[in-house]
Amino acid sequence: MSSLNNYDAVAQAKAEIQSSVAYKRLIALFDEGTFTEIDAFAKSSDTYAEAVAGYGAVNGCPAYAFAQNSEFAGGAMSNAQAAKIKKIYDLAVKTGCPVIGLYDSNGARLGEGVDMLAGYGNILNSISNLSGVVPQISVILGNCFGAGALNASNADIIIMSKGAKFSVSTNGQGGDCEENEKKGIADIIAGDENEAISKARELMTYLPTNNLSVAPISDSAEPEAAADGDPIKLVADGGTFFELKQKYGENAKTGFARICGSTAAIVSTNGEELDCASTKKIAEFVNFCDAFAIPVVTFANSKGFTCVKSASKLAAAYAQATTVKAAVVTGEAYGPFYIAVAGTGANSDITFAWADASIAPLPPITGATILWADKMAVPAAEQESVVEEFRRTECSAFAAAGRGYVEDVIAPEETRAKLFAALDMLAGKRVSSLPKKHGTR
Repeated sequence: MSSLNNYDAVAQAKAEIQSSVAYKRLIALFDEGTFTEIDAFAKSSDTYAEAVAGYGAVNGCPAYAFAQNSEFAGGAMSNAQAAKIKKIYDLAVKTGCPVIGLYDSNGARLGEGVDMLAGYGNILNSISNLSGVVPQISVILGNCFGAGALNASNADIIIMSKGAKFSVSTNGQGGDCEENEKKGIADIIAGDENEAISKARELMTYLPTNNLSVAPISDSAEPEAAADGDPIKLVADGGTFFELKQKYGENAKTGFARICGSTAAIVSTNGEELDCASTKKIAEFVNFCDAFAIPVVTFANSKGFTCVKSASKLAAAYAQATTVKAAVVTGEAYGPFYIAVAGTGANSDITFAWADASIAPLPPITGATILWADKMAVPAAEQESVVEEFRRTECSAFAAAGRGYVEDVIAPEETRAKLFAALDMLAGKRVSSLPKKHGTR
């Protein structure tokens, strides 16, 4: 009889936990029937620990995850919750599996005092140790303030649900989606929590399990029609471009796509100057992709940089990255911009150019003024045609190819096939770098 009573008590406890919003969120995250909970009955004071944690498969990829449970003490961080989350990271270290955190907490259990500092700190150490080893995703579904926000922001990719709050401040002010999107803190803004979880599931289909594995390969699909000349639509399998930081650094696009079924990281500039936000966005994205050996495809078209410091960080990101790098000059690429993203300074493995691209040490108007001073000695109304002639002859893609700075000059419609062949051949790339802890840029 006592045994039956014990089983009844367990069933009742499980039913209470499984009816919580946190548990239901993890069920939505993991593939049906794959979620296994760990430390299900861990207690915090007089309630169950304020988080649900476990493992399973996310679109077929093994992963660990935790969800803060705002229904238990407002999801407040406690020693029990910290230990539970820390165990998730410890298991990820042993198995090399990604970690997904679903954040929804009103803060910390103040009654546990300074012990909370150690709890948050232990989690932060675990996040830092795993950085660049396994992908880490934070999904902000409710409140995430103070030390909790510090931990969440150290993940590789941050997804926010509309209505969520995310700020290192502890006064509960600010930190809405619009603010985090504008500052480039949140990578993806979702309409609601269901979409946020769905985005996390979709993202996992592009990422490798860890830094020693390769990204998933899917069936190939035809690209979208690209009447507007968008190079991403020209090369990416239809419907596969997963854009990050859409409203931040808007002169550049970054995201993941599939090219003939294979995952690639896409960087595309829109022809305007790259401001600080755009260059920072690209640099951070390239660093992440390099950590997990995701090939980077850059569609280069820009008038240059507006900020030398952020430009130097972008150049360093490309130069230090040992992952496969392919560049396609689709428009203008002059001086520092060409060197940083497509030239030998960027250690590009292969560089293509569209036939009407323009590549030179200086913009055509500057080059013509200096090198064709005699031809420019005409009325101002006629100088434009001289500059255009200079661009066609001295700055042409064929001139760059003739000097060995471009491997091939191609038509836009050839780009997809050329890139796929190049990425396929370069898949076995191995590069040894100088022994050091890390760069300083």
